[in-house]
Amino acid sequence: MRQTGKRFVTEFTLHDLAAVIRARRGAEAGASYTKALLDAGLAACAKKLGEEATETVIAAMQGERQAVRAEAADLIYHLLVLLEASGVSLDEVLAELARRTGRSGHEEKAARRSP
Repeated sequence: MRQTGKRFVTEFTLHDLAAVIRARRGAEAGASYTKALLDAGLAACAKKLGEEATETVIAAMQGERQAVRAEAADLIYHLLVLLEASGVSLDEVLAELARRTGRSGHEEKAARRSP
């Protein structure tokens, strides 16, 4: 990782992490936390994601920058595990985000509520 101005640039991407998670699906559960999570099922993955989201919020509310960074990393990891367990790819999520960027957030939310 290197810093450019105020931004940190890393060669490790979310796609890299998603690939690691996908690869761990074939590992031994005793040797891989990711495999154990996936084997526990979708509900267990969702519960863990919720716990990590709560921990991220608490760290942010306490103003603990280092804790926010660590909890955000846990949150992103567990989100990608949940996506893997759900059969939803990171590319699908990114495509959805790209689709939404063409209009304001208010317009996008209103369109989701429309019948």
